[in-house]
Amino acid sequence: MTITTISSAIREVKIGFDQPFVIIGERINPTGRKILAEEMKAGDYSRVEADALAQVAAGAQMLDVNAGIPLADEPRILAEAIQLVQSITDAPISIDSSIIEALEAGLSVYQGKALVNSVTGEDEVLERVLPLVARYGAAVVAISNDESGISEDPDERFAVAKKIVERAADHGIHYSDVIVDPLVMPIGAINTAGLQVMHIVRRLREELKVNTTCGASNVSFGLPNRNGINSAFLTMAMGAGMTSAITSPLHPEVMAAVRGGDVMMGHDPNCSNWIKAYREPSPEGEGRARGGRRRRG
Repeated sequence: MTITTISSAIREVKIGFDQPFVIIGERINPTGRKILAEEMKAGDYSRVEADALAQVAAGAQMLDVNAGIPLADEPRILAEAIQLVQSITDAPISIDSSIIEALEAGLSVYQGKALVNSVTGEDEVLERVLPLVARYGAAVVAISNDESGISEDPDERFAVAKKIVERAADHGIHYSDVIVDPLVMPIGAINTAGLQVMHIVRRLREELKVNTTCGASNVSFGLPNRNGINSAFLTMAMGAGMTSAITSPLHPEVMAAVRGGDVMMGHDPNCSNWIKAYREPSPEGEGRARGGRRRRG
């Protein structure tokens, strides 16, 4: 079984076919969050700190950190945000940027084995990102699109993923350190989007033997009750072989779906994680002997 190990300075997270599903918290991302973007640009990371702690408390095993702010010094901001997050939590980090200089700045200050998010199938991108991943001994998210864009044919997306895995091997990066994102499309616009992902994930697991991830909330874009769709998608994706997702852990129904999926997949021995999360506290005094007496032998 393929295991991808990501670590902070003191904690390891294992992503694998026989491991509990890994939630990578998505909240530290200024895209679409104007206040957060302005604060990070000004060097105010109080909201980053609050988001990091809240996501870990809600059950995220890893955190994605993104600093993509227009007209800002992204390398500096990303490095500072990573250092802050690592100072307040032991959760490993997915370093998220499309700018090579920002990725390098983040990797240079990171303590542990990071996940680089991401590399695509364009030749130029591969030749810039993969050497960096290899140099820092990181793992990498492989996005299944290339110069031709995102294909609606799942077999074309699989072919792009295969190309990235093979090119990574040329740089000394083992396939266990490549986590493929098969690209989740909005199901409200493409009715077969869910089926496409399930098809690709099964092939990725069986043929390339790689772990997988996705931006799970993309599937529900434009629909009402998005968390209901996200929950259904995640449990089905887990059944198809998906091993992690970048999403928000702050929605209880989504976390219940993932924890329930782990139970059904046999990845929660004795249902211990489920019980820990949902067991109701015992009423005060329950379990004590009546009258406080002990039976003597």
